[in-house]
Order: sequence, then structure tokens, then C-alpha cells
Amino acid sequence: MSGTQFTLQKDDWSLHRKGQQDQQRHNEKVKQAIKENLGDLISDESIVMSDGRQIVKIPIRSLEEYRIRYNFNKGKHAGTGDGDTQVGDVIAQGKPDAQGTGKGPGKGQGAGDAPGLDYSEANVTLEDIESILFSELELPNLAPKQPDRVTVDDIDYKDVRKTGLMGNIDKKRTLIESIRRNQLNATGRVQILPDDLRFKTWEDVRKPDSCAVVLAMMDTSGSMGLFEKYCARTFFFWMTRFLRTKYETVQIRYIAHHTEAKEVTEEYFFTKGESGGTICSSAYDLALRLIEREYPSSQYNLYPIHFSDGDNLTSDNEKCVKYVTQLCELSQMFGYAEVNQYNRSSTLMNAYSKYHHPNFRNFVIREKSAVYSALRHFFSQRAGEVKPA
Repeated sequence: MSGTQFTLQKDDWSLHRKGQQDQQRHNEKVKQAIKENLGDLISDESIVMSDGRQIVKIPIRSLEEYRIRYNFNKGKHAGTGDGDTQVGDVIAQGKPDAQGTGKGPGKGQGAGDAPGLDYSEANVTLEDIESILFSELELPNLAPKQPDRVTVDDIDYKDVRKTGLMGNIDKKRTLIESIRRNQLNATGRVQILPDDLRFKTWEDVRKPDSCAVVLAMMDTSGSMGLFEKYCARTFFFWMTRFLRTKYETVQIRYIAHHTEAKEVTEEYFFTKGESGGTICSSAYDLALRLIEREYPSSQYNLYPIHFSDGDNLTSDNEKCVKYVTQLCELSQMFGYAEVNQYNRSSTLMNAYSKYHHPNFRNFVIREKSAVYSALRHFFSQRAGEVKPA
């Protein structure tokens, strides 16, 4: 037997995929950083005031390759210590300093002597924030209302044919046809021939859609300071983008009020300020008249949402509760948000604290980052999913 030589070779493609894997890890870190900082990001003034065209930077942990890392403090290494280590000790940084002497990774009163964590900044666009924020939001209790009134264009796959585009191939039906033919021919093997190919075909159809109307009401009286107006406008800014992104047939009507209420344009609602006293029932009365005149509850899903600081005329509170009851009966959800930075007692919240209705939701905002929680509280199926701060 002649001496035959064999050569065994194995191609390792892991290095070729390393760039893609690092990019995927980086994208996951960015998404995680957005989730962890979402409350601060959506209340970032540079985003709200720039009409959503701003790119912001968020810190993310630097990505390091797996390696053996010794104690940077040049302490004793593994196998040379005195045996006092415990399970869970971080050997790369030494034990944290519990006395606050400054000998820790950036902790204590003095300058620390231990290394910190490396961070880098990643550019985040409005679309990155929206994709994560809007995935958590939805209009609650959305119901079909007169489906013949509102329709949307859609694509419906209704038929399967032997010819078509390769991008629309029906893999399951193609494989079934191939198995059926091979069984009839008793070949014992599966072979896909051009005659086995099956393609999905579609038709352009118009489907009924449930239309929704959001009545955005904001207190513009003199008691609404810069912080209160900023929180209210930030909420309505993200609400408007969310509704127009996820729903095709939603309508938004803007109502501003002090002692009197009036319907305003979107630009006026987000930029103009007024003064004077506060009679919140004027906004509810205007909302009821709009519903009666243009949006009957049998044909529309209604969502009145009111922002105020709670400083309402005391004699007006009883009328507010009466109007809110009427709005709750007509609407899928009525939301009242109060911007109360200093945890003071407000007349309007005192009136609503004793009010209960399945369609009524209220929320208190004490800091800018709570706008995120308010969005989740109002735009979720169950009001109890997010508790007021």
C-alpha cells in the first residue's frame, strides 16, 4: 500500500464575523443605555425645543475583550494572599472602601486611587428614542366605531400561484409540493423543481379602521410657571409624535384655558403663554361641545387629557367633577395630570382624589423625568401598570 498523505484543514470564520459581532454588541449597549436613561432623554430640553431634530449623546460602557485582568492597585494576586477573600469579591479592583477615605473607584470625599469605569458617548437620534419609547405605548380601550366611515390602505395576501417574485415565495407550500411529488415518484429523496415553486400574491384592499380623537387641554393661567408649562408641553410633544407614528387616523385638537377656554393651533399650544386666573371647567365644557358637534362617541374613540398645576377656583371644583363624569361616560379614557413640584395640596386634586370611574386616570408629576411615567400611565391598557410618583 503506497503511502498516501492527507491534509486536514478547518476554516475558522469567527474572525471574519468579529466586526459584525462587535457592532451588534455596541448596538445592544446603546439600546440598554437608552432604556436606562429614557426618563431623562424624553425630558431633554434640546430635543423638545428643537422640534425633534436634535441628536443627543448618552454615556455607554466601553466594550472590552475578555481577558485576564490583574489588580491595578498592585496588591496581592491570586494564590499569594492571606486567604481572607470571599465569594463575590472583585479581584480586579480590590475591596471597596467602606470608610469613605477616598481609596475607592471614584467614591468618598477625597481623590480615589482605584480605576473607574471607562465610558464613551454614543450619538442617539430621535428615531432611536422613539422606537423604544413608542413600543411601550398604546391607546387604551380602543374599540371599533362605525367601521364603514374610516378606511386605510393595506395589502392582503389572498392567493398562491406557481409564478411570482422570488421574494414572495411560500417556502412551506413549496416544500409540501416537492414532498408530495417525490412520494408519488418513490424517488426517496427531496428535490425541488421549478414546477414545485409556489408564490404568495397580494391585492390592495381598503380595511376599516377605528378612528380616535385626542383632546389635549392645558392650563395656561398665571399660576403655571416655567416648570409646569415645560412638563406639560414635553408630555404633549411626545404624545403627538407617538399618535402620528403609530395611528393613521388619529386627530388631535388643542385647547388652552385660563378663566376661559379656546381651541388653538398646534403652534400656539406649544409656544404661547398667557396669564390670569384658573377655571378648569371652561376647558371641559369646550371639550363636551366639540364632542357633541363633531365627534359623537358612537363613531369615535375619545381621549380627553388635561394638564394643570391644580390651582383651580374652589367654587369651580364641583362643576369640574360633573363635567369629568360626562366626559368619562363618552370617552375611552379621561386623563388628568397635575404638575406639582413641591408636593403641595391642590384644590383640584383634592376634588379628584375622592372621584372614581373606570375610565378616569390621574397622575402627579414632581420632576421632569416623571413625564415618561405619565406617558406610560395614560397610554397603557391598565391604569395600574404605572403608579404615580
